[in-house]
Amino acid sequence: MYNLLLFGSFGWGEILIIAFVILLLFGGRKIPELMKGIGKGVKSFKDGMKGVEDDIKDDEVKSTLNDIKKDIEN
Repeated sequence: MYNLLLFGSFGWGEILIIAFVILLLFGGRKIPELMKGIGKGVKSFKDGMKGVEDDIKDDEVKSTLNDIKKDIEN
């Protein structure tokens, strides 16, 4: 049972129980707002990761260009 929780393999029964508990805790009116907030958070995270990847690529390009310039000067 510990292995199942560790790897997160959920069946339909577990998913339905989780959905029911969420419905009880937040109510039907709050769930769309909750999902909207989660969606915005995920989008913000993806945009941030894309920005970091772009910065890394820019740094790699600058480093490569500096290496080429040094080789040409020598």
